Amino acid sequence: MIVVMSRVTEEDLQRVVDKLKGYGFDIHISSGVAKTIIGAVGGSKTVDLSNIEMMPGVEKVVPILQPYKLVSREFKQEDTIIKFGDTEIGGNKIAVMAGPCAVESYEQLLAAAKVVKAAGAQFIRGGAFKPRTSPYSFQGLEEEGLKMLKAVREETGLLVVTEAMDPKSAELVAEYADIIQIGARNMQNFFLLKEVAKISKPILLKRGLSATIEEWLMAAEYILAGGNYDVILCERGIRTYETYTRNTLDISAVPAVKMLSHLPVIVDPSHATGKWRLVGPMAKASLVAGADGLMIEVHPKPSEAFSDGAQSLTPQNFHVLMDELRYLANAIGKSL
Repeated sequence: MIVVMSRVTEEDLQRVVDKLKGYGFDIHISSGVAKTIIGAVGGSKTVDLSNIEMMPGVEKVVPILQPYKLVSREFKQEDTIIKFGDTEIGGNKIAVMAGPCAVESYEQLLAAAKVVKAAGAQFIRGGAFKPRTSPYSFQGLEEEGLKMLKAVREETGLLVVTEAMDPKSAELVAEYADIIQIGARNMQNFFLLKEVAKISKPILLKRGLSATIEEWLMAAEYILAGGNYDVILCERGIRTYETYTRNTLDISAVPAVKMLSHLPVIVDPSHATGKWRLVGPMAKASLVAGADGLMIEVHPKPSEAFSDGAQSLTPQNFHVLMDELRYLANAIGKSL
């Protein structure tokens, strides 16, 4: 349930928190401009809501019917905005994360970083650990790749987004990344979700290959419940009967999740389609649907990419797309 408080003093807030803890609840507080929301999760005793509603400063007590509590709009009505200095995700400026699928070499990564920064992206994305369907495919450079990402960040100023594969590697990735990505195959790796919940870095949570929206939000709930409120949701296509595209991009998930949750939502049209010619149209559609940002694969030479070359944009194509997205963002009241 949530307890809505207005014109609250620290003493009033603490009394309510102590009362709820006495019932066995875990407490999560969201402070807005006019109201303070207390999320009370768990609890082992029967609660008389009227007793809490009568306490000073309490406006109302509302049960949350959805299985996800902390990610819900009931818990926090304002959009969550995740800030990195002057850069933010979830505000009026569209965030763009771009770069190669995999870190192959320092030269390749730096070339990609210079391209995406010149076009207006704020983040460099690149996989140091690469989960692949085939055990014979390129698996990534691991920590050496992380060091390259850090070096490129220092040279270009771009923020780093890269994936953690398991609880063991999460702390290592956190040493190098500005945003830790949880890939689609790991969306319900609950041990990993609990581990990144302890890390004070934003988490980008990709939707699972066959996950429902509720399952996706429940995975995010694990991270928030563990104490990390900086979560970014990423729609990257789901598995359907269609085989022409790599996955099926669920555009409707963007406004649906924005209605159900306060967390920012970005879209990965590269993995969603698997075809570079489809990336641009789906990127534009995502912005119109309300996405807060995009994750786009860009490679200096896609034909020579170690992985996912078919869905990677060339530098020229990325520049053209960014110009088109900038024009579109202005039309919908945002900027890029």
